[in-house]
Amino acid sequence: MVIASWNVNSIRARMGHLKKWLEETQPDLLALQETKVDGPQFPHADLADTGYHVAIHGQKSYNGVAILSREPLESVSTGYLPGWPSDCRVQVCRCQGVAIINTYVPNGTFVPTPKNPESPKWEYKMKWLEAFPEFVEKLKLGNEGGIWMGDINIAPGPDDVWESAKHLGDVGHHPDEFKRLDAIKERGWEDLFRRFTQGEGHYTFWDFRTRDAVGRNLGWRIDHIYALGDMQSRVEGCWIDKEPRTWEKASDHCPILAELTE
Repeated sequence: MVIASWNVNSIRARMGHLKKWLEETQPDLLALQETKVDGPQFPHADLADTGYHVAIHGQKSYNGVAILSREPLESVSTGYLPGWPSDCRVQVCRCQGVAIINTYVPNGTFVPTPKNPESPKWEYKMKWLEAFPEFVEKLKLGNEGGIWMGDINIAPGPDDVWESAKHLGDVGHHPDEFKRLDAIKERGWEDLFRRFTQGEGHYTFWDFRTRDAVGRNLGWRIDHIYALGDMQSRVEGCWIDKEPRTWEKASDHCPILAELTE
C-alpha cells in the first residue's frame, strides 16, 4: 500500500498536475492540503475519471484538506482544533484497515518580537500543536496505531532547512515549534522519512519568493509522514518526489510518500 501527502496550494489551479501525478504514480491513498475550495465548489467532476474515492473538508479560498483513495474510505470524520473555528485543517479516516490522520498545521505567519508583540496566528499555531495530542488520544488508536501526515509547517532539525543557522527562530524553524512537535513525537510518532534518509538537502517546500529556490535547492522539509504503534513495523520505505515541483506553474510543495506492507 503506497500512501502520499501533497500540499497542492489550490486544487483547482493544480488539477492538471494532480491528475498527471496520480496517473504516473498511482498511490493507493493521497492526502491533500491547502485545497482552497469549499464543498459545493470542489472539482469532483475533474476527478471522476481517475477512479479515486474522494473525501473533502474545505472552505472558500483558504486551507482545506482532502483524501483520495483507490479503495472506499471508512469512518471519515473532520475536526477543528483550538483557534479559528472555521479553519478546515483535519481529516480522519480508515482505509484498508489503516487509520489515517490528514492535517494542514497552521503556518503561524510571524513570530512575535518586542517591537511587534501581537501575532494571533502564531499563538493559534502554538495552541493547535498543544491540542493535537489530546485530539489524537480521543481517536483511541490503541496498539494498532496509525499514520499521521500532511503539511506540518515545521522543519524540525538543522538538516531540514537550507542554512539552518540563518533561519533558526523564523516561522517553521523555531524552538517553540520544535518543543511542541517533540511533545507530540514523544507519544510514539516516528518520522518515517528520517528512518530511511539522513542528511541535508532533502526538502518538500521551496518558497516562490526565493530566487531560483528549486534550482539551488533552497528548501524546507515541512511535509511529513509519521507512524504510530504497530503501524511502524509495516513501513517499508518513505521518500520525497521532487519532480512535480519542477513542473510549470507548480505548487510550492512536492509529494512525500511511504509504502506499507499489507
